[in-house]
Amino acid sequence: MKRSLSKGIALFFLAPACAFAGIHVLNLSHYDMMRPDFAAMKRQGIVGVIHEATFPSFQRDAKYFDRQMSALQAGLLWGAYHYANASDPIRQADHFLSVVSNAWAHANPALRPSAGVLLVLDFEKNGHYPGGTMRPDQAVAFVERIRERTGVYPGIYSGEYHLGQALNSSKVTNAQRKTLANCWLWVANYQKQPRSTAPWSYWALWQYTGDGRCGLPRSSYPISIANMRKAELNVFRGSRSDLEEFWQRRAWNPAGGKPRPESERTLTAEL
Repeated sequence: MKRSLSKGIALFFLAPACAFAGIHVLNLSHYDMMRPDFAAMKRQGIVGVIHEATFPSFQRDAKYFDRQMSALQAGLLWGAYHYANASDPIRQADHFLSVVSNAWAHANPALRPSAGVLLVLDFEKNGHYPGGTMRPDQAVAFVERIRERTGVYPGIYSGEYHLGQALNSSKVTNAQRKTLANCWLWVANYQKQPRSTAPWSYWALWQYTGDGRCGLPRSSYPISIANMRKAELNVFRGSRSDLEEFWQRRAWNPAGGKPRPESERTLTAEL
């Protein structure tokens, strides 16, 4: 049984992403001005939404709360990301968790999925907000703080180029890379399937389009969903059911659900 399962996992990650992946995840922020039709998105195959919750300097995304309510009403899974800067990473992590947990507490318990909220650190070059770009050592402090308080490591989002540039620096230690590799990887590349993912051996989510930019065939990689003409859409490295299980195992339940033991998250850690 173990041998067959291990072989299956190995084949799963050797296969091309397009052979088994689905466009099941949408990400949003306050920059998306329209009112998303989440019910239509679900009918068109979206499984989960990851929304900006916080950004520099210690701001709450004004659209986060209402969109969480609407997405849960439509039966979608929910995630939250923090757009980072180079200020105190512990304070950033605490602010992020405070906003996420407070919003979750106001959601209808009957609509809240048992998985909870999928957490993400947006570790990209900061050209939007004050405070500069988060350094790798600060990212390590941030994710360790999240793990300390929730029992789970967040995902890390970044563009493929920035990820390689930041983590291949001689200033980054092997211990820091190892810590970050405990997180699952969400990588952006609007031209091709990401390849340079070290210290990760693969990505879990691939953002292939944003703000209408996409150099891939529209027939396989659309840039619109429901009433959003220029959506930020993502390929998950697995099937729809794989994604639902991934969310269940990787998310944090702010309502008080205890994190599963590490042994129960072993297979999902491969994602």
